[in-house]
Amino acid sequence: MTDIRDILRFYADAGADEALLDQPVNRFVEAESAPRRMSAPEEAMRPDGNSAPPPARNAPAAPPPRATQPTAAVPDEAQAARARELARQAGSLEELREILDGFDGCNLKFTAKQTVFADGDPEADVMFVGEAPGRDEDIAGLPFVGRSGQLLDRMLSAIGLDRTGAYIANVIAWRPPGNRTPTPLETEICRPFIERQIELANPKVLVTLGGPSAKVLLHATEGVLRLRGNWKTHTTAAGTVIPAMPTLHPAYLLRNPAHKKLAWRDFLEIKAKLIEIRG
Repeated sequence: MTDIRDILRFYADAGADEALLDQPVNRFVEAESAPRRMSAPEEAMRPDGNSAPPPARNAPAAPPPRATQPTAAVPDEAQAARARELARQAGSLEELREILDGFDGCNLKFTAKQTVFADGDPEADVMFVGEAPGRDEDIAGLPFVGRSGQLLDRMLSAIGLDRTGAYIANVIAWRPPGNRTPTPLETEICRPFIERQIELANPKVLVTLGGPSAKVLLHATEGVLRLRGNWKTHTTAAGTVIPAMPTLHPAYLLRNPAHKKLAWRDFLEIKAKLIEIRG
């Protein structure tokens, strides 16, 4: 017989590391209590010819319907338009955070523990943007605090920076369940918020961590391995042009340590650009 620990380990490796309901649901009991549907020959053999069985005498009253968990609505284009309108209304980063906390147009918010907005100094010269929070970030409420965040801290330290000298965020503010890839519509709903966040922070240099954030913020079509190391630009809604460096995501580097040398070259470019801008 399979050990329960092996089953739990399988689910954890697959990303199912968290319960979505407060109380467990016994699916086997529900299946046993459900009425069995009769086959066509059985129905044809009924003496009264009716397809439904006659009510049983002295049958107990049906129990009241069980309370159902609130379900999230399927996101649509209207929510993306609503997100764009709300993001434009934010006059400060604090207002934008409050708007995100109150926004219910993205299904990811219903399964995440909390909104993961940003970390670091919003007035820093450089801003780093990844794709979405993971499990550790969802618990802490801060971006890049897990293993990939620890690697990012070491990468920042290598060029003389830390979180007090950088601003860190994600395209998606809520953890996708099981760390799955956000859908294109979920990304589109969240896009206005990160674009407004960049506009309000107004960094001198933008760094996109990984291919997904580069595609959203730099409108890139090529893969990140071809894209990285080449300066691009991000233009805000107000027309401000920000130099942007696409590079590899720390989580990718943990899986492919041989490519750390590529990220190191990118970070040296970022360091040189900051020195140039600061004069």
